[in-house]
Amino acid sequence: MQRIALLSDTHNYLDPKIFKYFESCDQIWHAGDIGTSAITDKLSKIKPVKAVYGNIDGQDIRKIYPKQQRFMCENVDVFMTHIGGYPNHYSPDVLSEIKRNPPKLFVSGHSHILKVMFDEKYKLLHINPGSAGIHGFHKVITLVRFSIDIGQIKDLEVIELGQKQ
Repeated sequence: MQRIALLSDTHNYLDPKIFKYFESCDQIWHAGDIGTSAITDKLSKIKPVKAVYGNIDGQDIRKIYPKQQRFMCENVDVFMTHIGGYPNHYSPDVLSEIKRNPPKLFVSGHSHILKVMFDEKYKLLHINPGSAGIHGFHKVITLVRFSIDIGQIKDLEVIELGQKQ
């Protein structure tokens, strides 16, 4: 079993309260708009990090992390990208990949809107953790934790760190 902490859109800011939520996790996934590599460096000191770059990320991040990642975690096929949309509103490049080879879990960021939705058409779970940063229109800093255990996604928690300052 793997316990996952999922965040996005830090925009070069990590709320100090965030770290206590990583203690029980095995991995940290970042769905883009990281800011600088200082953010992923801090996260990597706590737990292993998987990440994708977002539209605000510069070359320092783009040299380290890809635009999209497709990987297996505990027999779950995961597809992660920053700008991906959500069920019935996927971006064109994401939609073509989902149609060709649907993952079991699709993770994206970008919108700063927390969403957890099951896509009946493609039989996948979509998660957007909202925004863990302080830039953007969102009001509350959010992240998501969940477990992946032998092909099952379970124990999903939405974590609100409070109003952004």
